[in-house]
Amino acid sequence: MSAHRGRRPAGSGTREAIAAAARRQFAELGYPGTTLRSVAAEAGVDTRLVSHYFGSKQQLFAAVLELPFDPGATADLFLAGDVDGVGRRVAAFVVATLAEPVAVATLTGMLRAAASEDSAAEMIRDLLITRILEPLTQRLGGDRPQLRASLMGSQIAGLTFARHVVGIPELAAADRETLVAALAPVFQHYLTDPLPSAE
Repeated sequence: MSAHRGRRPAGSGTREAIAAAARRQFAELGYPGTTLRSVAAEAGVDTRLVSHYFGSKQQLFAAVLELPFDPGATADLFLAGDVDGVGRRVAAFVVATLAEPVAVATLTGMLRAAASEDSAAEMIRDLLITRILEPLTQRLGGDRPQLRASLMGSQIAGLTFARHVVGIPELAAADRETLVAALAPVFQHYLTDPLPSAE
C-alpha cells in the first residue's frame, strides 16, 4: 500500500522546510516573484502555517536571508593587520563570501528584492553600509566615512549583481586571486586615500 501523500503537518521540520523553500525562491525568483502561497506549496504545507511561523512576506524575507557570518565582527577582522593591507583583507573576505552558495543566495535574493521593494532596499543598506562598512570607515578615521562606506558598498553590490545575477562571462569565470588582486587597490583607495573635493 502506498504511503499517503499530501500537505506536511505542523511539527518537527516544518519550519525548516518553509525556510528552505523561501530561501530558494527569494534567491531565484526575487521578492516580487515569491509569495506565501508559492512557498507553502513547495514546502508542502498550508499557507496559514507559513504565516503562523513567520508572519508577513516581509518578515519571512528578513528571517530566512541570513548571512553565514556576524556583520558586527567584520570590522575587527578587517583591521587585524597593518592599515596598508586593509583593502586586500576586505577584498579577500568579499570574494571568499561570494564563493559560498548560502551567502550568494542570500545576497542575490536581497539585491533582487531591493530593486522592487523599498523595505528590502532599506534592509540591504542597513546590512551592507550601516552594520558592516561604516564601522570600518569610522574606525579608520578618514574624512567622510559614510561616503567611503557607500562607495565600498557600491562596489560589493555591483560585483555581486554583475557576477551572480547578470552573469557577465569574464567576471563569472574569473578566479578568486584575480578578483582579489583587482578589487584590493580599489577598496584601499576608498578606505584610506584622500577623497577628491568638489572645490
